[in-house]
Amino acid sequence: MTIASLIDTPSELTDAASSKTAIVLMTRVRLARNLAGNPFPSWAKPAKREEILNLCREAVSAMSPLKRSLSINVDELTELEKQILVERHLISRELSGSKGGAGVVISKDQTVSVMVNEEDHLRIQVLRSGFQLKKTWTAINELDSALEERLDYAYSPTLGYLTACPTNLGTGMRASAMMHLPALVIGSQMEKVVRAVNQLGMVVRGLFGEGSDASGSIFQISNQTTLGESEEEIIKRLGSVLSSIVDHELNAREKLLEADAGKLFDKIGRAYGILQNCHLLNSNEAMNLLSLIRLGVDLGVFSDANRCTIDRLFIEAQPGHLQHAQKGEFEPDQRDLLRAVRLRSEFANFGQPNFTFTTNGKN
Repeated sequence: MTIASLIDTPSELTDAASSKTAIVLMTRVRLARNLAGNPFPSWAKPAKREEILNLCREAVSAMSPLKRSLSINVDELTELEKQILVERHLISRELSGSKGGAGVVISKDQTVSVMVNEEDHLRIQVLRSGFQLKKTWTAINELDSALEERLDYAYSPTLGYLTACPTNLGTGMRASAMMHLPALVIGSQMEKVVRAVNQLGMVVRGLFGEGSDASGSIFQISNQTTLGESEEEIIKRLGSVLSSIVDHELNAREKLLEADAGKLFDKIGRAYGILQNCHLLNSNEAMNLLSLIRLGVDLGVFSDANRCTIDRLFIEAQPGHLQHAQKGEFEPDQRDLLRAVRLRSEFANFGQPNFTFTTNGKN
């Protein structure tokens, strides 16, 4: 598999057949692992980084879920290719900035990626569309156990898995869900939700993780504690928090409809009109408009079949994917023109809204 063929293959997030759930767009579990007796990537000399890269890639590529995978050095990727992989959540922004001795192995279906020599020697992650926390954990646990038979992990009986950053000590696990929470945003309740989640030992971030904005009312909620709890305990506690947030979002939608359905439908209708007629659209505005359309789908304003289209456009309206589709690299103002053309085309045959609403946002 080549990087070109991988990019042109629908991913777990861009495949129209895979996205069928309201509120929870994606579940992800990531494990940080390091090799015993070796310096962490930031301390390793170039020759050692290359040695670790080759050792890890050989072991990872032999794993069942990663046979016929793409294995590539970050140095071999163009800036545009890196951006696309970041937008698909297959590599981190930190890995995309690595200069040498760093790589990634990505499964053919793009549900598994293993970054080598990011902050840790291994960053193993499994992605699933929708709310599939237990299944995602089971898949990555099996992969991790198989890798541990081939690689000598750095492990302490008292501290657990040793990691470059102390906040990852213990299980080395970050489990998260990408959630679409427009009603909580519109109702100005997200700040309260964030405070409550933080008190429960969880953290809320934006679309692309730490330091990113929650454009399109999309948030990542993940565990913050990795030490002192088992993986199963973390998954169970996070699942409970996520289910509670889903309930809060559904309740917020009902309250918006009860308080002023006309105002809510006006927002959705205006978003629909702009997307049909826009000629300039930046990434953030596009995400926010698409978010309102997805809320309209969840409320029955648009056909349920359109949810898949919106979830695909959340990714394909990003700068990297937009430029790849146009086979070039463009300045931001040119991208805004191209994005508008693309979205006008998508919404030309989207179907008319029906404002006789039903509340059917279920997972």
